[in-house]
Amino acid sequence: MLDRETCHQARLSRDARFDGHFFTAVKSTGIYCRPVCPATPPQEHNVAYFTTAVEAAQAGYRPCLRCRPDSAPGSPAWKGVDTTLERALRLINEGALQEGTLAQLSDRLGISDRYLRRLFQKRFGVAPKTYALYQQSLFAKQLLHQTRLPITEVAYASGFRSIRRFNDCFRQQIGLNPSQLRRYASPDSSELILTLAYRPPFAWDRLHRFLARRLIHGQEWLGDDFYGRTFTWRKAKGHFTATHAPRHHCFRVALAIDDLSVLQGVVGNIRRLLDLDADTRAIERHLNTVAPGLPLVEGLRLPGMWDLFEAGVRAILGQQISELAARRLVQNLVDALGDPLGDHQRLFPTPESIAGSDLAFLKMIAARRDTLRCYAEWYRDSEAPQDAEQWLTLKGIGRWTVDYARLRGISDPDIWLSGDLVVKKAMDALGNASPADAAPWRSYLTLQLWSQ
Repeated sequence: MLDRETCHQARLSRDARFDGHFFTAVKSTGIYCRPVCPATPPQEHNVAYFTTAVEAAQAGYRPCLRCRPDSAPGSPAWKGVDTTLERALRLINEGALQEGTLAQLSDRLGISDRYLRRLFQKRFGVAPKTYALYQQSLFAKQLLHQTRLPITEVAYASGFRSIRRFNDCFRQQIGLNPSQLRRYASPDSSELILTLAYRPPFAWDRLHRFLARRLIHGQEWLGDDFYGRTFTWRKAKGHFTATHAPRHHCFRVALAIDDLSVLQGVVGNIRRLLDLDADTRAIERHLNTVAPGLPLVEGLRLPGMWDLFEAGVRAILGQQISELAARRLVQNLVDALGDPLGDHQRLFPTPESIAGSDLAFLKMIAARRDTLRCYAEWYRDSEAPQDAEQWLTLKGIGRWTVDYARLRGISDPDIWLSGDLVVKKAMDALGNASPADAAPWRSYLTLQLWSQ
């Protein structure tokens, strides 16, 4: 938690760099806000500060209807304290407790459900299920504010299977009826358009340049101020276009999806793909102490891919060839094996489609085609496909491939690509700087070196 004086100054200045790091609760109104709330700031003696929204809610405060705390960026400062807790939060936000039990989630994490409950009690003061219900309610609040979806569809998209259960939970967690929020919805929100905030600065020009060099036509699209792509999420299919609004420190995301029940997980993955929850100011302050001679690009973000499987395929196809040649191979793969989505769009190929093809259309050595097919077969049959370390048992896959896939496919913030030639040369030029000292932000150091 930041010290009280820092929080006081941040809320008075409405500094967007602190958005999501803490929440301001007003004792007289029973409402909690983001530091960027446009309302008249309350007197300091009438304010309490909380690190997370769920802590403010447990203390009896309800979310503000003006600044909408449901839209605040996440805070790596509290998400990354414990690796197990961070993974539990990610799985819960993807719907693990909507589709399964606490015991099943604990098994996936490799811990007991008692220990998982203890982690949540220690960090948030609530049980995992209570945390999950509050996150579902906040997501529902975001949909009620920003879209014109019927309330029944909002309930379904937020992970509730009963409108009665949704209404009861929403009233209990938010302090209002869902219908009461409808008058605050945007008048032009007939489409499914969500606003996803970030902390400034955001180096959009660098991210745009990175994505442009690797763009796969039909699967992705890119303009001066937007990026979009097709996707699959479990059994759902869809596409999105994220338009940058730098004056408001956010992206406005237009979404189309054929199954609203997975919407919360999809939106969370878009946030990860664009690295919207990074606190680049804190990261760059740390990197400055490690490599003081390195001119840092302010607001540099990790350029994510949609999932780990796609990142692995692209990494395999990019082994020991130029960026242009790798892009051409990925384009051929998508054109040949990607399922169509509408008239002019294609999805990234599935493990099944790659495993079932001889890949003869890919103009590369036979050994690499065998590696790609073997990788797809393993991914198709594996019970733990998210464990990229297991790829090292496959012929033709080494450390660089695994690390690159983790950097982009799950946005791991602490990947050091020691085998990358550009990274090696740039690091050698810095003299005595040690990559180990850059932990836990070595992925950002890698990206900064690529950007020189």
